[in-house]
Amino acid sequence: MKTIVRKYSAALLSIVVLAAFLLFWPQKSAQTFSTLSYQLSTMLQIIPPIFILLGLFDVWVPREIIIRLMGPGSGFKGGILGFFLGSAAAGPLYGAFPIVAVLMKKGASFTNILIFIGAWSTTKIPMFLFEMNALGYRFAVSRLIIDLVGILFIAAVMNLLIPQKEKDRLYAAAQNR
Repeated sequence: MKTIVRKYSAALLSIVVLAAFLLFWPQKSAQTFSTLSYQLSTMLQIIPPIFILLGLFDVWVPREIIIRLMGPGSGFKGGILGFFLGSAAAGPLYGAFPIVAVLMKKGASFTNILIFIGAWSTTKIPMFLFEMNALGYRFAVSRLIIDLVGILFIAAVMNLLIPQKEKDRLYAAAQNR
């Protein structure tokens, strides 16, 4: 029982906070449950296709290919591939984390994984096209260059600051999933 409570402590804490919120502001319950149901339905529409594609990726793409393309020795091309995969991806950021787990399981380097997450969160191709149309070419390209430099900088700094022991723990956790 203690392990279940510990494992789901964040979800349980969220339920307690929601209950307290509704206790103090019951007039907000309709809006709260409407938002909650919308978010849950959105998540249920996105997560199953991601897991299906991940299952196919896990089975069809050999580990050796990921190690060669995005592994520790992949160099510049691994970062570019991580950037383009993250930029081309669709869906919210929480959809990236199951993909990251599979990439870790397949041997992608930590830096390339950080680049992938950074690109997923900030450099979506549809957003870039919208910005070019709505805000102009100069703005869109400037933001993309700033984001690219920022992603590379943050990935490099995080790779240096996170101890190898923690990276090993993360890779081991990915192997066990």
